[in-house]
Amino acid sequence: MDLKDTSISLSRVQTLDVTADIQGTEEPTVSDDPRSWRLGSKWLILLVASWLCLVSPLASSILAPATGLMNAEFHNDSETLTTFTVSFFILGYVVGSLIAAPLSEQYGRKVILDITTTIFAIWQLACALAPNITSLLIFRLFAGLGGSACLSIGGGIVSDLFDSNERGTATAVFALGPLLGPVIGPIIGGFLSQKAGWRWIFWFLLILGSLTVLLQVFLGRETNLRVIRARKHAFQGRPLSWWHRLDWYGPVEPLGSDGPKEIDLMQSMLRPWKFIFTSPITGILCLYSGFIYGLLYLLLTTITRVFVQQYHWSIGISGLSYLGIGIGFILGVVAIGSTSDRIVMKHAKGNNDIVVPEVRLRVCFYFSFLIPISFVWYGWSSHQQAFWLAPITGLVAFGLGMIGVFLPIQTYMIDAFPEYAASSTAALASSRNVVGTFLPLAGPFLYEALGLGWGNTLLSFVALVLIPAPYFIAKYGEKLRLKYPIKI
Repeated sequence: MDLKDTSISLSRVQTLDVTADIQGTEEPTVSDDPRSWRLGSKWLILLVASWLCLVSPLASSILAPATGLMNAEFHNDSETLTTFTVSFFILGYVVGSLIAAPLSEQYGRKVILDITTTIFAIWQLACALAPNITSLLIFRLFAGLGGSACLSIGGGIVSDLFDSNERGTATAVFALGPLLGPVIGPIIGGFLSQKAGWRWIFWFLLILGSLTVLLQVFLGRETNLRVIRARKHAFQGRPLSWWHRLDWYGPVEPLGSDGPKEIDLMQSMLRPWKFIFTSPITGILCLYSGFIYGLLYLLLTTITRVFVQQYHWSIGISGLSYLGIGIGFILGVVAIGSTSDRIVMKHAKGNNDIVVPEVRLRVCFYFSFLIPISFVWYGWSSHQQAFWLAPITGLVAFGLGMIGVFLPIQTYMIDAFPEYAASSTAALASSRNVVGTFLPLAGPFLYEALGLGWGNTLLSFVALVLIPAPYFIAKYGEKLRLKYPIKI
């Protein structure tokens, strides 16, 4: 199949389910289509997914302020291992996203989320009992594998529930979870580790993860239309138990013109890789968003040390400095969420009611300038030990710029490849998590060699060089999608 549609119609043609329903009737219905569900139901499902995506990234960064206490217990003096205890969790995202997303397109969103969220919670217990730093690294990796699914499947859920003219707002609301999670984590981790010790961080995550499993199991619903129709077809005329009504299990063979057809699992598993390596559009956007995401985790792993050393704050109080990024995130979500769909609709009115996905990327060009500016601002103000509000204001600018880049790119991937939205966003998520795992390792050495001022200036220069990436896709992306279609 070639994904080479150049535009998306504003009016979605509803697919009538002419197969027999569960009671055996033959009435055509659109009630199976999640986009036709009640608005309240759709937003509840989206908020549950967003909550999952808050808890998992929260776990990725919550250990950052407590690494000093952990090092003291494990007698560790390696900067690399210290940074890895935080970023190794993100390495689990890389592998997990590439597996979970295509599986959700074949077996359903809910069953994959139920299983992976349970895995995420279980491995928090192992982390709490870790006997040494090596085992903690391994346990964090497996926890990251379990926590990865929600980040890649979330794009698929947005695509399942909302039409293209609604996705800007929906993506902005969904993004609150994965973006605020890494910011809230260090704040909780700083105070909790200072009062109760670093191991209580993982006992807290075990409790929170277990409650999240219950939330996902009982409030989450299947939103993949192909899976819903396949299950309905298979169970026609048969009563459903509570087990099936919870969407835990059911036949998943997709319906073809001649009935159910066989699933090519290997083909599904390779799908995200095709997005990364066969599409110039995806490759460029993955490179750019990956670097910005790496900058975020470099900050998350170094901010505590900066404010402890430069401003002599306690571990708990230094965690509050992460609020700067969080405030920027919220401002960015409000700005993009309130304008993205309007920009698309305005363009569509002059384009025969046809939405061109690349229109969403135009705003990225302006927000992208905030990223290099913010690093110069944050770096030199902290280096000169200026009033503490100065570097935190620089972090606010970074958060705003990051959201202005991330949300349009993620929504664009969903709009450009709606049928395989989970795989396309998995490609985006896994590639950026590779950078998010390893770029933070350079932080301590960079600051030691160049200082906070010149070290952050170097990073700002790289960010400045990459600014043309979203502008290039916004201008030439439609032609590239035609010329280099992704063969699924």
